[in-house]
Amino acid sequence: MTIKNKLRAGFGFLFLLAIVCSGLSIYFLNRLSADSSVILKDNHETIVYMRNIAVAIDQSNGQLNSDQVQAVESNLVKQEHNITEPGEQQATDSLRSKYEQLKLLGGDLAKQAYLRTELRALLFRIMKLNMDAEEHKNAVAKATAQSATILVALIGSFLFLVAFTFIINFPGYVANPLRELTERIKEISRRNYHQRLDFKSNDEFGELAEAFNNMTFQLNEYESSNLANIMFEKRRIETIINSMRDGIIGLNEKSYIIFVNTVACTLIGIPEENLIGRYAPDVALENDLFRNLMVADQKKIKIYADNRESYFSKQTQSVVSKDRVIGKVIILNNITEYQQLDEAKTNFIATISHELKTPISSIKMSLKLLEDERVGKINDEQKQLLGNIEDDSRRLLQITGELLDMAQVETGKLNLNFGSTHPKNIVDYAVKAVKFTADQRQVSINVQYDDNLPQVYADLDKTTWVLINLLSNAIKYSHEKSTVDLTIKKVKGDVEFSVKDHGQGIETKYLSRIFERYFKVPGSKAEQTGTGLGLAIAKDFIEAQSGKIGVESDLGEGSRFYFTLKKAA
Repeated sequence: MTIKNKLRAGFGFLFLLAIVCSGLSIYFLNRLSADSSVILKDNHETIVYMRNIAVAIDQSNGQLNSDQVQAVESNLVKQEHNITEPGEQQATDSLRSKYEQLKLLGGDLAKQAYLRTELRALLFRIMKLNMDAEEHKNAVAKATAQSATILVALIGSFLFLVAFTFIINFPGYVANPLRELTERIKEISRRNYHQRLDFKSNDEFGELAEAFNNMTFQLNEYESSNLANIMFEKRRIETIINSMRDGIIGLNEKSYIIFVNTVACTLIGIPEENLIGRYAPDVALENDLFRNLMVADQKKIKIYADNRESYFSKQTQSVVSKDRVIGKVIILNNITEYQQLDEAKTNFIATISHELKTPISSIKMSLKLLEDERVGKINDEQKQLLGNIEDDSRRLLQITGELLDMAQVETGKLNLNFGSTHPKNIVDYAVKAVKFTADQRQVSINVQYDDNLPQVYADLDKTTWVLINLLSNAIKYSHEKSTVDLTIKKVKGDVEFSVKDHGQGIETKYLSRIFERYFKVPGSKAEQTGTGLGLAIAKDFIEAQSGKIGVESDLGEGSRFYFTLKKAA
């Protein structure tokens, strides 16, 4: 039987119980009503008739008048048609006989009194018979009511117990399998595929159990068949990770360490068995290197390993599944060889730049002597050649100076001489330094100061060099007979130096790379390009003084370079 038919049968059974209770109640109510109506209809009417006859007889001691005779006749006839009790017929017949004698009797008062007495006795007898019958029938009605009450109570109690048992047990027939199915599904979600349902019924629950068991069997087979492959892939991946020169640490979404390779264990100095399964912040409290990996955002980390200094770069990769981060992997790339090559390159550039400054200075000195007429006169063509040599030597000297500055920054040998100075001193020196170049291009420099500027805490030489570099670039990229705006103002407690030109501007896609080393904006003219180091060095100089440097530009409207310095205490 299907669940639908079982539900129909169950609710039909409850409906049948309700009909049975209603039928029994109606039956016993009808019996009580019938018994009560018999008492009122038969016996009570006889008593009324007898009382009416007695009243008519007692109204006169002599001969009955016509009204009395009519009253007696009417009630006596009704009584003769309402005989219900044993002995009532004989008493009624005797009453009729005595009444007829009373009607035929003349004026003998003594006989009339005697007959009246006998009539009263017969009337009382008939009344007594009906009153006794009323009491009897009332007792019968009470007995019927009591029996009906007991029977209805028993049947009602039985039906209540049956219905209560049905209400308690029948919902469980539907709910219990669903609850068990829910629990099994929860276990399936936990990858426990050994779940089975045992519904021994030939309805939909039985079909559901069979389908569920088939599903879990197939899932278990699938899991078992892939488990060996998964374990093989796991071991293969672990072998690959352990064979890498880079340190690798894997964390789950709750920051617990789930894997770590041999290189990472060596660098951290903690065995693998003491790392796997531990809470990463707890390990960070015990190990300085691990704390730096978890907290610090360093691009390059120097670690003493294998009896030598090694360099590593940290990368953090998030592991995402269904748009949710389920963990992350920290990778320590071994960049020791690249660092050594970079240091060799830096030392080479520093050495070459230093060695080049001496002959270039000698060339400049020789040019100065040649330009002196006391050494000898030169013609116009020779002056032009000497001018070209002077421009090239000045350019070479600038390049070697930038290379030396970059070498200092890269090697960490940048020496800063901090002091307190007024921004006007920096501006005046820088403007004087670029005035000759500005005049050649007919570019004017518009300087604007805020009132009451505070002094700044900075390296005067390095900061002036940065401002000169920004002004030189602005002049190079400005149109002839244009203006470069130099603005100095207070910004959130710091002092901002801003250089704005009105040249061609820089495309937005290049702004993020403008301070990178050796980067040159594509499309610039030959006389506008340099080594690509000036802005990178300026950035290092300003950030070394805890300042900030930036650029704003709109293509066709010019560029604004700015940097900030801390005010002196």
